[in-house]
Amino acid sequence: MLKKFLTILIILFYTSNICISEELVKLQSKYPDYSYIYLGPDKYEKMNRKVFAFNLGLNKYAIRPVHTLWCSIMPEYGIERIQTAYKNIEYPKRLISSLIQKDFKASCTETVRFLTNTTIGIGGMFDPAKRYFKLEPVNEDMEQALTKCKCNSGSYIVLPVMNGTTARGIAGKILDTSLNPTTYVGTPILAMVKAGLTVNRTSYMQPLIKMVESTYADPYEISRKMYGIDNYIKCNNLDRKEILENGFKEAENPPELVENTLDMRGIDKETEVKEEKLTITDIVKGGDNIDNIILQSYNSDNSQLMADMLLEDYNPQNPVVDSMRTALFDLPEVDKSIWNELSVWNRCFSKQIKTSSVNITPEKENYKFKYIMQKDKNSPVAIIYPSIGEGITSHHSVVLAKIFYDEGYSVIIQGSHFQWEFVKSMPDGYRPGIPSVDAEYLKTVTAAIINSLENKYNCKFSGKTVIGTSFGALTTLFLANSEYKNNSLNITKYISICPPVELVYAMEQVDKNSEEWNKNPNDLKNRAAITAAKVVQLTDMKDTVKDLKITNLPFTEEEGKLITGFIMHQKLSDLIFTLENTPKNKKTDIYNTINNMNYRDYTEKYLLADKQKTLEDLRNESSLLSISDFLQNSTNYKIYHTLDDYLVNQKQLKQLKIRTGKKTLLLNNGAHLGFLYKPEFLEDLKHEISLNHRTAGN
Repeated sequence: MLKKFLTILIILFYTSNICISEELVKLQSKYPDYSYIYLGPDKYEKMNRKVFAFNLGLNKYAIRPVHTLWCSIMPEYGIERIQTAYKNIEYPKRLISSLIQKDFKASCTETVRFLTNTTIGIGGMFDPAKRYFKLEPVNEDMEQALTKCKCNSGSYIVLPVMNGTTARGIAGKILDTSLNPTTYVGTPILAMVKAGLTVNRTSYMQPLIKMVESTYADPYEISRKMYGIDNYIKCNNLDRKEILENGFKEAENPPELVENTLDMRGIDKETEVKEEKLTITDIVKGGDNIDNIILQSYNSDNSQLMADMLLEDYNPQNPVVDSMRTALFDLPEVDKSIWNELSVWNRCFSKQIKTSSVNITPEKENYKFKYIMQKDKNSPVAIIYPSIGEGITSHHSVVLAKIFYDEGYSVIIQGSHFQWEFVKSMPDGYRPGIPSVDAEYLKTVTAAIINSLENKYNCKFSGKTVIGTSFGALTTLFLANSEYKNNSLNITKYISICPPVELVYAMEQVDKNSEEWNKNPNDLKNRAAITAAKVVQLTDMKDTVKDLKITNLPFTEEEGKLITGFIMHQKLSDLIFTLENTPKNKKTDIYNTINNMNYRDYTEKYLLADKQKTLEDLRNESSLLSISDFLQNSTNYKIYHTLDDYLVNQKQLKQLKIRTGKKTLLLNNGAHLGFLYKPEFLEDLKHEISLNHRTAGN
């Protein structure tokens, strides 16, 4: 014990010498550098990146196989019981930490929880304190106590096996270890038990590690951001349940409730035109002359858009937060299994989806895709084009795959073309962002995948449907236009969900919302951490609470813009990182450029530079109105959109409706993809893709 405390004193001595001021210099950039905000300059980046790469390799070839073996032996229920018992054993560190912080409420709660779970909970394997007495666990450790004692964190450093931490984090780990009763286990049998507990506990990190590896172009940088924000949340007790509860209360009772001037049909209450004779019933029921009626009505300057579908009990908040409800788009059967995600016995739907690849460009990396086949290999196939920046691991793509699979389709999941993995497989000089060009590349990739599967399974798909969301929905329609002129893929149906009508306009709206953080830069560190804490807690609640019903999200409009701004810029960051051929294992200053580049800057640098095009040329070329001939004359597509999608405006929607008629279905709420989980939409989508429906020619 004396040696351990001497070690801590030495660490804290060095911490005081390498620490940086809490008052970080504000970077004059378009996007906040969260790595810098929470961790300061990366003094040891060169070494950190090399050790990080070593750790990823070690995890892939040594640690993950052990976790896979363990999770294949022990069902998920057993793993959870062991993990609960281990957390119960760690009671001393939580008690001492809360006492040092003078958080006597937390120390009292943890004591009652420990006594309850140790007795009634059979040694801590169960949590009756939470289930029956509503005593929520308090996540405390000694690093939090050191933070309360004004110990500076020190610089970020990646250690072998341990991954990212700081000097204060190392000191906290040492103290945590000294307060853990299992540290003093000496017999061989108990030592083996402790090893099993360690394997069980660390296995929970594998899904996160796998996600970071497969989703981001620069896993090191995103890991650094995640550590910095998570550590700040933990050390400032922002992971308490009160944070989420207060968020829900604010969502249910907003401080300023602005009356919506649009009625349930999307008609402005103050300016409704008396001459307007078209009713919602006319549009919903349709009829032989519905397209002509819509054309005549919407050509009037004073006409107002009307919803074709009403979503019951939607309770809209604001377009940005409503769009975040896309996270509620889920099916319990997708990941349902008694086995852990790592287990070889886990045969839930998402685990049945296979991964393969095709080569598009010689001497370039193969393009990976996912697929699942029906028993009848000649069944129709659905091809999914996801939202901007999404890869083949997109959860939404898996949920859509389940919907199609249940209707009798084989399914192919492709990644977005505006994504770093797609670019790495394409020829040099390819720059995503021009829909007509992107559609041609997608056509090449889709054809190669279809040929690969048909040759592998000696089959011929009886029909092909392409479905796209957001940016993928836009290129779905441009692909449809290309196939309308030359049907080389023999696609029979296109479904487009929330496509930007004018890509440049949508890009400008993304930039506008993403950069609004700069209007109130004060206390950004704390505000962003509170927002992230809500996201983490809401995700945990969604994963653990059965039959969870959410009517509002616990975010303000400002918090919604922080979240979507971070996500959208991260996708752009990954793409630029790849386009610039940035090495992963060397020190780089690319983020000085990336944090000052928005989507318009990307357009000017990568799409318009050295080309005889202006931004207005691109605006016209990337608009859905540029393919009006296809939209007006083709009948093999369906568009879903909302009246309050913030990536389009009412004029654009009206022009789209005029050209497409009843082939576009407008919803009254849901903003951008925030309606995917609603039963009204799902029922209509299933009807649209029903094989019986298609056979009948309806």
